[in-house]
Amino acid sequence: MSKKSRSKLWFLVHSWLALPIWFFVLIVCVTGTLAVVSQEIVWLANPQMRASAPSDDAPLLSYDQVIAAIKKAEPQTLVESISRPDESHFALDVEVSYPDGRSQTVYVNPYTGVIQGSAPQFNFKAFTRALHGWWLVPFTNGYSWGWYLVSFLGLPMLVSLITGLVVYKRFWRGFLRPTLRFNHGARIFWGDFHRLSGIWSIWFIAVISITGTWFLIQAFLFDNQVSISTEPIIPAMARESVPLSVDATSPPRISLDRAVSIAEQKIPGLEVSFISLPGNAYSHMSVGGRGWYPLMFQTATLNPYNGDMAASRLISDRSSLEFITESMRPLHTGDFGGLWIKLIWFFFGLLLSMMVLSGLLIWTKRTALATANALKRESKKARSTPAKTAIAREPSEASL
Repeated sequence: MSKKSRSKLWFLVHSWLALPIWFFVLIVCVTGTLAVVSQEIVWLANPQMRASAPSDDAPLLSYDQVIAAIKKAEPQTLVESISRPDESHFALDVEVSYPDGRSQTVYVNPYTGVIQGSAPQFNFKAFTRALHGWWLVPFTNGYSWGWYLVSFLGLPMLVSLITGLVVYKRFWRGFLRPTLRFNHGARIFWGDFHRLSGIWSIWFIAVISITGTWFLIQAFLFDNQVSISTEPIIPAMARESVPLSVDATSPPRISLDRAVSIAEQKIPGLEVSFISLPGNAYSHMSVGGRGWYPLMFQTATLNPYNGDMAASRLISDRSSLEFITESMRPLHTGDFGGLWIKLIWFFFGLLLSMMVLSGLLIWTKRTALATANALKRESKKARSTPAKTAIAREPSEASL
């Protein structure tokens, strides 16, 4: 075998060895697409998660009314937190604990206060996000190597976007005159599809690749004990700040609705979506939600006995770097604007997955064709070599 033939053979072996990497990228894209709407898929499969209104004009219960309904149904239940999902057709997520030490999340109807069921510890939503985010590799001491493996894909994806725009001359014409030929064979169709889907997904690929790269940096910083957070540590309340009770009962606390009212007064534009109740007599109450900037939460930490604000975490409290980095996760998942934003992210995630698949098909067909041609050439050389040897021997045999 000639040196040139050996070089081509090694190049083909190298190309085939890249096949598992392509499949890995495809699986990450598909699982990420499913993870965007995984909560909605669980909602479809589990009626207990649905917020069924008794009538069309039924009002939502206040937080105090929700607590009262839970206490009426299960007097021994201790409510730890209440969370209202962004989408109104979801039931409330309420974390509770019981006298026997059990803790779990239950689904509560926001119109009636009825406990509709318990949330499983691990469901389809958790599975798809774990498979996409860290390849189901457990976290033992810091971030798992699965997290690093998946988030590292943000770098080649970003490079692929840049090189694709460089290779595809005058790519902006794809917006004005999109081309998708159906009657010129599979190779032409998938090539057109790959280019067209890439053009229309430029913004999405940029968002996913940049945020994915940030997840890689985030893991590296955390595992090396480097923090960029400016969030202060809130100390427990002093002993003299906790009122004494006149009997064996716990000191009286302000109502949840009062806490919500205080937080909304202190933080203009706040839409409260979760409340964390104190875990003991010296803990604060936390009230939070989104405001004018939907990618970030704001919180108010309150004294549960008199409503004084001990601390707050506002958008303006973030540094410029935190404002960018804390926006990364919701931008990556599409979890910041309700169902319609998720559907947009799902559509472009599906388009990205199909683009990877089309690239895989084009690459596989090209590599398979090159391999077949290389084998044919080597086979022809092998058949022609004995004939040439015989012809070369004839003159010498005649001279004898």
